[in-house]
Amino acid sequence: MTLHMIMNLPIQHKQLTNSAGTGNGDGIGGDPVATVDNRPPINFATVEDRIYRSGFPKPINFPFLETLNLRSVIYLCTESYPEENLEFLNSHNIRLFQFGIDGTKDTPIPKSVITDALKVLIDVRNHPVLIHCKRGKHRTGCFVGCLRKLQNWCLSSVLEEYKLYAGEKSREMDLRFLETYDVSYLRQCLYSIIYQYHGYGYKKRRLLYKEDVQHKPRITSV
Repeated sequence: MTLHMIMNLPIQHKQLTNSAGTGNGDGIGGDPVATVDNRPPINFATVEDRIYRSGFPKPINFPFLETLNLRSVIYLCTESYPEENLEFLNSHNIRLFQFGIDGTKDTPIPKSVITDALKVLIDVRNHPVLIHCKRGKHRTGCFVGCLRKLQNWCLSSVLEEYKLYAGEKSREMDLRFLETYDVSYLRQCLYSIIYQYHGYGYKKRRLLYKEDVQHKPRITSV
């Protein structure tokens, strides 16, 4: 049995195409389409093919989430998931991965938690996946920024995307975290495996590696 992982080819810069908080795709390239009755969560956007980000989904957003055909949700808050949200996930066979990160501006983002969450994110068996915190700005922004570093985005583009979603509330602590976060451990995991690229729609490249890779993530799943 194998694990499937997403990994972009090395690039120095990637054009930013999503706009924060719009939540309205045009349906091209598999992006979901928002309508009056299908309202996306605050700060919703597509990160990559079948990877989405947002603020905390409310019941009014559930019809929109149904259009994503989610397999999993990565939740980056310490608070318990609301019962009505759990019922929605359970009724649609969506798995919840919770990685508790304090959202206060004076608390540093824990690097080990981000690394564990990235291990879940890059496993394409968990896709389509929604990443969210409370507002979809700081914790989600740092997490997506670390994914971008793993994808070999240049630092200026990583910081630009973070600021795009955080707006005037960008945090210097978050920017320093993104500057210093080291993806070498995850790279070593990737480089130690057997490289086999497979096309999964839209000619995306995927990596396969054996399940005997150690250092499994610490996760809370429902």
